[in-house]
Amino acid sequence: MSTTYRIAPSILSADFARLGDEVRSVVVAGADWIHFDVMDNHYVPNLTFGPMVCQALKPHAVRSDGTPVPVDVHLMVQPVDSLAAAFAKAGADLISFHPDASGHVHRSIQAIKAAGCQAGLVFNPAMGLDVLDWVIEDIDLILVMSVNPGFGGQSFIDSALRKVEAARRRIDASGKDIRLEVDGGIKADNIRRVADAGADTFVAGSAIFGQGDYAAVVRAMRAALAA
Repeated sequence: MSTTYRIAPSILSADFARLGDEVRSVVVAGADWIHFDVMDNHYVPNLTFGPMVCQALKPHAVRSDGTPVPVDVHLMVQPVDSLAAAFAKAGADLISFHPDASGHVHRSIQAIKAAGCQAGLVFNPAMGLDVLDWVIEDIDLILVMSVNPGFGGQSFIDSALRKVEAARRRIDASGKDIRLEVDGGIKADNIRRVADAGADTFVAGSAIFGQGDYAAVVRAMRAALAA
């Protein structure tokens, strides 16, 4: 069975003065998801977007036929639960958080799902996957960070490939339909390697928003994935 790949442009690298236009542009360029990086200047050393920005951008994440493009919210915040609820209300479709930022990981997952969103866990470069032993049946997404969280434009950390392979083995053993996403340093020239390790969803920030032709970059990524 062929894998369905998804490309999720991260608006962290977009032009903040024209975010609505930027979201519409990457949707036209072929984005499958819109990745929304939430940073609190506490868990990570940066400050980005709140729920009101998510709510304002949600109407722009729509294809020409009226089909909504999922908004993929990555919470780099501590604590987790109150902001997760706020983003669910603001229109998020998927909400992922870092297990070390939650006092009670299972309860945070339950709260996200009770709010009507899919739930995911995020793993920093030096963090193990052991928490999946207890909650993999309850999640919809695993996000492996291939850079340290906090800033866009960083280079891919190669050891993330081993973690992607390990996460894929856990997903396959679970028998569940869980997306395996990778975030950090993804470009057309390395996306195939990441897919070969087992990833099926790819966050790309400056690799897309930093270029003159968003559609050309997305096409190049899809061509690499099809190779």
